[in-house]
Amino acid sequence: MPAQGSPLSFAQAQQLLLSGSSQLAASAKAVESARLRRDGMQGLGGPSVAVTGMAYRYSANADIDLDPARQSLLGVLGQLPAPLAGAVPQLPQLPSNVNLQREASRATASMSLLWPLYIGGLGDAVRGELDAMADEAVADAAGSEQGVRSLLVQRYFGTQLAERAARLRERALLAVREHDAAAQSMLQAGVISPLERLQAQAALADAEQQARKARADAGLAAAALARTLKTGARVLPTSPLFVATEPLPPMQGFIDAAQQQHPGLGKVEAKRRQAGSLHDAQEALRRPQVLGFGMREISSGGKPNWVAGVAVRWTLWDSIDRDALAASSQRKIEQAELTREQALADIALLVEKNWLAVEQARTQYMAQQAQENLARELLRLRGAGLREGTGTALELIDAELNLAKVRTERAQTANQYVQALAALLESSGQSAEFERYQARADIQIPSDAP
Repeated sequence: MPAQGSPLSFAQAQQLLLSGSSQLAASAKAVESARLRRDGMQGLGGPSVAVTGMAYRYSANADIDLDPARQSLLGVLGQLPAPLAGAVPQLPQLPSNVNLQREASRATASMSLLWPLYIGGLGDAVRGELDAMADEAVADAAGSEQGVRSLLVQRYFGTQLAERAARLRERALLAVREHDAAAQSMLQAGVISPLERLQAQAALADAEQQARKARADAGLAAAALARTLKTGARVLPTSPLFVATEPLPPMQGFIDAAQQQHPGLGKVEAKRRQAGSLHDAQEALRRPQVLGFGMREISSGGKPNWVAGVAVRWTLWDSIDRDALAASSQRKIEQAELTREQALADIALLVEKNWLAVEQARTQYMAQQAQENLARELLRLRGAGLREGTGTALELIDAELNLAKVRTERAQTANQYVQALAALLESSGQSAEFERYQARADIQIPSDAP
């Protein structure tokens, strides 16, 4: 029986998918994250101010040996003249050692400034790499959107094709049942043999099986579309399959568009810029660094201590081989350039393949018109022959099933045209143009067409 569901045009389905796709939402979050990371590093290389505070308690213990001092003092007194020695009062005897112990609590605070005045362009190199990473995320998001659009074309028009095939099979089944009933009447009238009656019954059983299978395929396709759109309920596509009788614009125009808009090329270019920024960062580390600094004690009383100055640091040698690192980053740049050349060639070939596929499907659909005309005429002749007694019911059933088969094949060709067009637009970075080509098509094949 025909499918039931909520009618949904392709434009509505596309809007629903673009607004509710988890894949696109994840890509958008990746772009937002990359841009926020870049914004966060905008001030890299600028001054930084810090406040430091400490509170502490200490306990100090010291054991001081006084014996050397005592001996020295006794020696001095012993060298005095007798009259002076007698005039000096008796001194108390010094202990041999003294143990000192002190405990206290202290608190201190200070403010410091560090300002990189020159770091060899390292800040610009880091920001350049973050810019390129953000552009890579944008390219990935664009590629995801192109892929999601193509997936929708596949699921939406695949559902249309499956529904049309199911309806053609079901209509053919109704006709075959009528012919089977007529064959039963003819058998009872002695017009046909029991063998011909069995052949008609076998053809009916096969038609029933084909109709059940086609309906099951249509149900599966509709379920896949509903899950893709996250509708929670079955939808009924209303935009028909289509074919344009006019040829496509020249292939070179699609190739030129791909070289300008394909997300893969944008990603490769972002990778090349990342490699260039990494190389610049490696070179920046070879240059001297000049830093301004200052620190001032925060004191509640008295005159605070402070210090300010300029520091220069230039690494003359370390254990890292800077030449090797610079050569490595240069190879990354060369790799990205070669990758871009290969990507240009691959994308051009892919565009050519898809362009030819669209044209092949278009010409094939036009050529199949003659086969459909022949199948319709054969059905008419078989019906007339049966009525005049010069044909058999089996021949009429075969003609009925053959017409359903030919019409299904034409619908499949139309779907091939639609899918190849979506692939062509994706490969040239123009998936958003699909509806424009759809509107220009002059042949529409709805699922319920007679």
